This record gives sequence, structure tokens and C-alpha cells, in this order.
Amino acid sequence: MTVDATDAGSIRLAGRDVPRLGFGAMRLPGPGVWGPPPDRDRAIAVCRRAVELGVRVIDTAWYYGTPDQDVANEVLAEALRPYPEDLVFVTKLGGRRTDDAGWAPALRPEQLREGCERDLRVLGLEQVPVVHFRWLDEGGPDAVPFADALGTMLELRDEGKIGAIGLSNVDVDQIRTASRLTDVASVSNPYSPLQRDDEPVVEHCDAEGIPYLPFFPLAIGAVADPGAVADVAGEVGATPAQVALAWLLHRSPRMLPIPGTGDPAHLEENVGAGALRLPDEALARLDAAGRTTDN
Repeated sequence: MTVDATDAGSIRLAGRDVPRLGFGAMRLPGPGVWGPPPDRDRAIAVCRRAVELGVRVIDTAWYYGTPDQDVANEVLAEALRPYPEDLVFVTKLGGRRTDDAGWAPALRPEQLREGCERDLRVLGLEQVPVVHFRWLDEGGPDAVPFADALGTMLELRDEGKIGAIGLSNVDVDQIRTASRLTDVASVSNPYSPLQRDDEPVVEHCDAEGIPYLPFFPLAIGAVADPGAVADVAGEVGATPAQVALAWLLHRSPRMLPIPGTGDPAHLEENVGAGALRLPDEALARLDAAGRTTDN
């Protein structure tokens, strides 16, 4: 059977029709999303294969690498330039890596601008189609307020460096705040069959027609653990990852999962989920399992 991302259906994202299965570049760097990939040629091959399979949304960030090396973006640029005209990059601003491989906020105007310039320079773009403003609340008296940081994003958009603004790691109130200032192109929060804390945001995006890009859609691999997802996978002759992605696609027409991998076989497996249609009874069991899990 031919595997193609278009089997998942399509969605309108920032004025473009794209398949509802994307690719997350977080797994392209080394372990811990740090340093170069263990096999650069394989990482490049995965990116190229994703595009061959019809994927047209690639989620990435300049800080997937090290403070000084934009590993994921470098691999993507080497693999895919010149880019297909219909390819949509979705990047993130608002975070950074620390020298000890940690994660930290980067919400000050100069930090947001530096990240945007790095995206443009390394990816070789004049404008990033969609940029998620990733909210990382640092707290304390010197913390940057949400609306102030979003204001810098609006400036970057007005300067033509950002095509459309999305949001990441936000709640419903923050989406409403942003929506009073700009059209929200998309929202990206953690969500999976085993991780349903973001249900209110999913429902809000449904109601408002906002594309929702769940990150960690496979619950960092936990969907393969014993439980409802693995049970259903065995019954329908699919993998747990495929069942999880198929459930997400069924959960909402606004859903656009962005599973990441550095393995060509896993990539094909993930894209193959677009053609999987789960029985109603299996969907009901997965719904119930998600309501009772602590994951």
C-alpha cells in the first residue's frame, strides 16, 4: 500500500491547504535534543523522505541543537533546499538552550528578534510562514508579561519576517488575549491519547476554527506501553503509534499532529496512520482510557 500524508485529509493553515500529518524536527539532533545527529546522512534522508511522502508542515526551532548550533534547522536546510513551494515551516520563538543542555525562556525583545533572525538565516528564508510564540513563564519581578512579548511578535510580523503568528504552551485565556490583537494561525500544546490535560484548549480551537498541532502526540513513546492503545493496535493490525495518531485525527478536524523521528521506518509508520480508520468501539475505549490515565 502506498503511504501518503494526504490520506489524513487536509486543513487550512495560514492561508494554505496542507495535509493533516506533519513532521516534527525535534528528533533530528542528538540525544536530549542536543548536538549533532548520530548519523547526519540518515537525518537528511528522513527529511527528504517526509517531503516525498507528502508532508508539507515541518515544525522546528532554532534552539533544537545547542546555544551555538541550530542543528535541526541546519539539517532541514541541507536536506530540502530549494524548498517545495507548498512547504510550510512552523518555527518557535520564546525558548532557548542553556549550556548545561537545559531549557529556558527567551522572551525579551532582543531574544525574540535574535531567534527570528537565526531562523531566517539558517533556513534561508525571507519570511517564516508560521511562527509559534512559545510561552515559558519564568516568574519573578523581571519576567516579561505575555502581552508585551506577543507585542514583539506582532512587530516581527509587521516587518514581514513572520507570515502568521501561532501560540504554543498556552491556555484558553492566553489564546483569547492574543486573539484580540491578531488572528491566531495555530496552537501547539502537549496532547495525546494518554495526555488530555489540554482538552479545554482543543475544544476552544475546534469552536474557533484554529488548527491545533499537538506536540508529543505519542506521549514520548508511552503509547507503546501496555494499555488500551497497544491493545487496539494488536486488534487492528497496526502499531501503537499509528493508533495514537489515528485517534488524534479522529478527535478533531482541526488536529494536525507533528510526530518527530530520526528513523526512516518510523517516519513511514507515522505517515501511514493517515489511512487508518479505527472502529467505533476502539475509539470509545481509547476515549475512556484517556479520561482515566494519569499520563
